[in-house]
Amino acid sequence: MDLIDRRSFVAGTMVLSATAAAARVARGRDGIVNPLVRQRADAQVFRHSDGWYYMTGSVPEYDRLVLRRAKTIAGLAAAEERVLWRHLAKGPLSGFIWAPEMHRIDGRWIMYFAAGPSGGGEDVFRIRTHAIACDGLDPMTGKWDVLGQFQMAWDSFNLDSTSFIHRGTRYFAWAQREPGIDTNSNLYIAPMASALTLAAKPARLSVPTLEWEIQGFKVNEAPAVLHRNGRLFMTYSASATDARYCMGMLAVRDDVDIMDASKWSKSQVPVFKTSLRNKVFGPGHNSFTVDEKGRDMLVYHGRDYEKIVGDPLFDPNRHTRVQPFGYTAEGVPDFGEPVANGPLP
Repeated sequence: MDLIDRRSFVAGTMVLSATAAAARVARGRDGIVNPLVRQRADAQVFRHSDGWYYMTGSVPEYDRLVLRRAKTIAGLAAAEERVLWRHLAKGPLSGFIWAPEMHRIDGRWIMYFAAGPSGGGEDVFRIRTHAIACDGLDPMTGKWDVLGQFQMAWDSFNLDSTSFIHRGTRYFAWAQREPGIDTNSNLYIAPMASALTLAAKPARLSVPTLEWEIQGFKVNEAPAVLHRNGRLFMTYSASATDARYCMGMLAVRDDVDIMDASKWSKSQVPVFKTSLRNKVFGPGHNSFTVDEKGRDMLVYHGRDYEKIVGDPLFDPNRHTRVQPFGYTAEGVPDFGEPVANGPLP
């Protein structure tokens, strides 16, 4: 090998080594790079007993329900996405479709979502909770059809429904505007009688009254439940969906009656909010999952910039993000601050 060949070989090896190192850095922790999935807001990610991670979320067009899956959290970024259902041509399911969540209930895959009619004006925000159901065991290949509208205690604006099991009872948690209370939405839970009905009168857990909960709008929404360290923690999102959007948290001991609202305590400060340093704005509408090693992970959406032209709901760039979190000495979740774009540290 002559001198030129040697130099070329060494240079090429250095380039390959640098490329490999850059690739290792780009993969980050367990291959996760933020944003995990762009333009998917209100994201739900969970690991099912079949070993797959499933992800759904709102699309910027608010016109369809989607689902993807992968064997790893990082794999969700490039996973093929299936359209499960599209909004209808007319009627109460013809307008905005958002905030989907998929759950396995009574042996069926059910996806809850918020929907309103088309036509513009105030009527387009006549949002109610509906569900579609899958006819098979595999939600990626089964046929999905409308199951119906969820029957709430009163007919008013409601959205952001989730479901969880506690002490053998399945509960429903959601956000709703209650007649007689001057807010946009409050938080409620109730046991479920079926996939579309409640088994008891709802318990009102939280009303937005704190300063950071009423910026732009008086909002408590998007409940997500985590059971750890002898307690149930319910995170939620507050205020307008711009950079002021942030997360609060409720907590209750797991050995008391969780339908007794007086047993729940409420954080007086946000537990997760905009990070100017890391340039993540309006983090919220979260869900919880675990990574491949069983470590707790926070899933949420956020924007890469603060300034928005027009209604924040029509800005498409709320991206799905994910990061690990730990606990305080008292066993309370400590989410830290949103991490910057790029490989997960």
